[in-house]
Amino acid sequence: MAALGLKLWGIEIVQQGKYSLLRIYIEREEGVTIEDCEKVSRQVSAILDVEDPIAGEYTLEVSSPGLDRPLFTSEQFGLFAGSKVNVRLRGPVDGRRKLKGLIENVSGDDIVLHVDGTEFEIQIANIEKANIIF
Repeated sequence: MAALGLKLWGIEIVQQGKYSLLRIYIEREEGVTIEDCEKVSRQVSAILDVEDPIAGEYTLEVSSPGLDRPLFTSEQFGLFAGSKVNVRLRGPVDGRRKLKGLIENVSGDDIVLHVDGTEFEIQIANIEKANIIF
């Protein structure tokens, strides 16, 4: 992807019964075109056909992260400090698994969210899914 001037933003695998969806997000400063998605899709499909890492049937989807982009790493949370996010946790923090708030701070693998007047410190490993609220 680097040869195409693109960066990998993140990867999601969504299990849907015996079928899976492999979603790859790509990023570029100037924005991602449909042609970029097609090129990456062809390259990744060829690799997946040879390596065959996913059991069963799956659909490959390549796209831009978009305005309500998912966040995968603590570095990405840091880039969007001050932004609002929806977060779903793997395990509860203070009895909550879903949080909607402002990214206050990022320190190593710890994310601090400001939610309804309360600060929540969350480990990146405990985040199942997170998206920017546009």
